[in-house]
Amino acid sequence: MKGTETEPNDKDIFQRLRNGETITPDDPNAYQMREASFATKKLLAQMNQSANPGEIRTLLSEITGHNVDQSVTVFTPLHINYGRHTQIGKNVFINFDCVFLDLGGITIDDNVMLAPKVSLLSEGHPIEPSRRHSLIPKPIHIKQNAWIGAGATILQGVTVGANAVVAAGAVVTRDVPDNVIVGGIPAQIIKIFTDDTLQD
Repeated sequence: MKGTETEPNDKDIFQRLRNGETITPDDPNAYQMREASFATKKLLAQMNQSANPGEIRTLLSEITGHNVDQSVTVFTPLHINYGRHTQIGKNVFINFDCVFLDLGGITIDDNVMLAPKVSLLSEGHPIEPSRRHSLIPKPIHIKQNAWIGAGATILQGVTVGANAVVAAGAVVTRDVPDNVIVGGIPAQIIKIFTDDTLQD
């Protein structure tokens, strides 16, 4: 009816995802997520065939909708399901075979290093079988100078603190403080460090 407030399902679905809204499988705009993913896949296919660092950054800028700084290095292949909800800072290094599911939002600050096969998964599903096909988005934030080890998985809603290290193979299910090393499944604090000094 004219003059009434717009229903949530009439709003842009990608803004709703960024706002943390759960998207049900019967949402009338859910198809837009799939369409966007296939459009991204087309650009990724081109990017992942390139050995030219400048071309890789240019295509990644197109995928994310943000300028990727020339100080960023990406060793392809890189796998992204959407892209527009990923922001990458300066002097970031992304090694081979990383996976970004970014509908919930991924922010990678300056000087972050991602080892091979790191997965940043900002999306999840409800535990209840009757609701499981719904999509729950929660943002991931990797803060400045963090190092994410090979094969590590960062789950939705997690912030990894500045200077933190995530050990290879870890599954991070909750926030990681600044200046710590975490490891294991689920990841736990292994060591704390101040400047260049490690503490048990």
